[in-house]
Amino acid sequence: MTLTMLCLGVLHGAARGEVINVYTSARVAPLMVGDGGGIYPDLVAYLNRKKLDQLSFRLVYLPRKRLQLQVERNELDGIVIGMMPHWFNDVAEKKYLWTAAFGTDRYVIVLPAALPFNPSRPGALTGRTVGLVLGYSYPELDGWIRQQGLVRNDAPSDEHSLEKLRVGRVDSVIAAQSVVRYYMKVHAMEADKFQLHELPSSLTERHFLVPRAKAAVYEKIAPVIRQLKDDPEWQRLAAKYE
Repeated sequence: MTLTMLCLGVLHGAARGEVINVYTSARVAPLMVGDGGGIYPDLVAYLNRKKLDQLSFRLVYLPRKRLQLQVERNELDGIVIGMMPHWFNDVAEKKYLWTAAFGTDRYVIVLPAALPFNPSRPGALTGRTVGLVLGYSYPELDGWIRQQGLVRNDAPSDEHSLEKLRVGRVDSVIAAQSVVRYYMKVHAMEADKFQLHELPSSLTERHFLVPRAKAAVYEKIAPVIRQLKDDPEWQRLAAKYE
């Protein structure tokens, strides 16, 4: 009986001390910063400080294609940070559980300030190169890119593309506004040397995707994410990356 009670106690402690993998496919600042910081690590650390029924959260990198495949096959042993419902064909939010958005972003095009550009004129950038990420598709922007006559020039990441723009190896870059502004801040790029224009695409909202098998985890984190916008502690953390 003593052994049985001991085993039950161990199992109960393990259940209450469950480690939740928080997956991301992001490697770009400010979402992930090389020194171990970034919006995603800071948000995972914030959840851990909340001590949600003794759950602990661990950020894990997984390449985008593998991550999407595991989610769609219901094979994922955790939750996902920084996703949007339409990326997983779940606009109605029926397949998975989704928290409130904890951040928003949108695509911009970055050009040298001296380059004449009228965003409303088709073909204004004909023959000019645009830095994009190798292997990434941009469904909402492909038509606009063709209309402008831009020539795709791929790089391993948005940071590589922005570096190429900084040294004059590409004529423009399309990336998320938060990525562009953080890069310019960190690399002391003078804002008056570049022009940024918002592009005709949907606003990007970052949510947690939670498989329905992890509904108990969702019930713990959803209220916390919902009140982030009103929490001074989180607002101070997020301000570091603006």
